[in-house]
Amino acid sequence: MADEPGSHGISRRGFLATSAGSSVLLASAEAFAQEAAPKVPAGPPVGCAVIGLGKQGREIVAKLARVPGAQVAAICDTYPAFLNRSRDAAPKAVPVADYRQALERKDVSSVFVATPSHQHKEIVLAALQAGKHVYCEAPIAHTVDDARTIAAAALKSGLTFSGGQQFRSNPQHLHVLKFIRGSVLGRPALARAQWHKKTSWRLAAPNPEREREINWRLRKESSPGLMGEIGIHSVDTVNWFWRNMPVSVQGFGGVLFHQDGRTVADTVQCVFEYPGGARFVYDSTLVNSFDSTYELLMGDQAAVLLRGERAWLFKEADAALEGWEVYARKEPVGDETGIALVADATKILALGKIPGKDGSTLEPGKDALYYAVEAFLECVRTKKPTVCGPREALQATVTALKANEAVQTGSKVVYQKEWFELA
Repeated sequence: MADEPGSHGISRRGFLATSAGSSVLLASAEAFAQEAAPKVPAGPPVGCAVIGLGKQGREIVAKLARVPGAQVAAICDTYPAFLNRSRDAAPKAVPVADYRQALERKDVSSVFVATPSHQHKEIVLAALQAGKHVYCEAPIAHTVDDARTIAAAALKSGLTFSGGQQFRSNPQHLHVLKFIRGSVLGRPALARAQWHKKTSWRLAAPNPEREREINWRLRKESSPGLMGEIGIHSVDTVNWFWRNMPVSVQGFGGVLFHQDGRTVADTVQCVFEYPGGARFVYDSTLVNSFDSTYELLMGDQAAVLLRGERAWLFKEADAALEGWEVYARKEPVGDETGIALVADATKILALGKIPGKDGSTLEPGKDALYYAVEAFLECVRTKKPTVCGPREALQATVTALKANEAVQTGSKVVYQKEWFELA
């Protein structure tokens, strides 16, 4: 984690002491007052069904309860205990065990698919056939063929479809994207990202049958592994920020600690090569939690570090100054000093807080998943394309699945153009 903010840059007291600063703050407060009004969705409420009520499905139900204009009409899971755990968050929803019952409901126009990855294809295709808009958790499938089938069907349907690449709707990532697209990094050279969490990934179950069903992530035949389930988000972020796709991936990994019969690696590392020679190194482990998670992108002019809801820019000594850096908040991050890149900084100032020091989000609970759910429903209402439509979802899924294949085989996989093509 980043160290406590230091005293670099202009202090809040010094900023408020100047008449110019006061004028800016007053204008910011007025703008914030207008933007802070409760968001009124355009059009009638959207009736939703959530299919799959494991941890992610329950999180989606909880987010929908907060999104203006979202009405959870049905919740679905084959496991009665999961249905019961979700009733409090969606008291008006009809609980069903068969997803087809949810798709038959006229008060359901949009479906959130949060089942295990290997079950996505059947449910998504049925939902599209029933004329429902679909938000499908990432990865959209556990095989390339299934992912291509889903993406092609979604594209052909003309319905609103979104893959669960949450960062593409997250204000913090969108804020950082402005700097990266503004060429602040210069020429891309290297990226690093990681996800470290000491956990078994094994869930307790009341009987052997349920144990096998609930621990689908631990078996190769049903699981896309750490790269497909976790790494896909960092991989998609780098592809999105760099506006490029990798040409190859080299994979490494194995079961280094959890010797419990699983066939999915508990520790992985992948090296992606991009056109022009830039590389992205990603690693993930269930063995150790040190240094948690982050994404770091480096170019010849600067580097950007994203860690949770925080981000920093580190400019090279020979990089040209653009003027705004003088007024930006600077913080120590390890042995470096970074410029805090804070989404909604104007609003935070208007609240009398310091951007970066007081956090980058204004409201607790509005995380990347919340913004992804909200953005999807807004696209359903407005019929505008989602930020992660069929093509983007397919690209992220194929990139991650082939990285998982490289880990399993310990080899290099060269990406083929036809894997990403849609008619």
